[in-house]
Amino acid sequence: MRRPHSLGSGGIGLHLPLVLLGVLLFAAGCQIRLHALTGLVRRPLALLAALVLHLTVPLVLVLVLVALLRQTPDSDHGSGIVTAMVLIVTMPVAANATVWTAKGAGDQPTIVAAVLGSTLVSPLTTPLVISSLAPLLHGPYAHTLSAAAQLTHGSFALSGIVLPCVGGVLCRMVTPAAWLGFLESGVTACALLASLATTYVNANGALAPCLAHPRPLLVGAAVTAAAGMCGASFLLGHAAGTTLRLDRGTRSSLALACGMSNSSAGAVMITASMPDKPHLLLPVLAYGLVQKGLAGLVVRQALPAPS
Repeated sequence: MRRPHSLGSGGIGLHLPLVLLGVLLFAAGCQIRLHALTGLVRRPLALLAALVLHLTVPLVLVLVLVALLRQTPDSDHGSGIVTAMVLIVTMPVAANATVWTAKGAGDQPTIVAAVLGSTLVSPLTTPLVISSLAPLLHGPYAHTLSAAAQLTHGSFALSGIVLPCVGGVLCRMVTPAAWLGFLESGVTACALLASLATTYVNANGALAPCLAHPRPLLVGAAVTAAAGMCGASFLLGHAAGTTLRLDRGTRSSLALACGMSNSSAGAVMITASMPDKPHLLLPVLAYGLVQKGLAGLVVRQALPAPS
């Protein structure tokens, strides 16, 4: 399922992880209510902060991670883990951040605009950030990350991320109001199946090598790095909201926009650009689990206190 396949005599390529990612993003786009953006122009501070933080926080945290890993005895100074982290945190804001925001009584217009904004600019920002971080790596990982930057600069970000999300938004716009319930039910079911399949593919790629050749130190380092990066992103987003004196709901949306990256897109990037390094999917799995747990904490804190 992770490998590309050819369809028919014409040799049309099919990359299942990319198809599954497209399904997830299309479903997320179908659930975005553009009318929620009403009034955002009058108070754009939270949106601007969310976009700026989502772009700049990865640069700072990756530099810190590189500095810490250089103190380890590993021959490549943890370049594999850094590569995986770069390909996660440079992705757009995770579309399901809108779902978490709704659960936590957060600022829906801000998070919706952050998801759409970061997705639309990703063909420009993602390769730029990846290229700027590639020289920090050692050995073949620097070349591999540079090749991944070229892939994001090409068709991947546009066809794999932007078009499915925009297609979902347009599909919702043209669907009659009476049919919106059926549309949401259908895409939610498809997204659930795609999410399960994506998780299975990533877990198979990450865990199979670990079970065949156990490396406890690698597993511990990957989980620690993922948890540290994700936790720091959430904390910085929350701290920025507090500094800007935003209300509780907007602070939670800012924390989600800063901490939640589209880890599924990062996993597809690793599978597409580094099929010979499935162990790099391990930090992706850890990051996905940690960010869901932290999103739950943010949601509970954003809920109004019972009277």
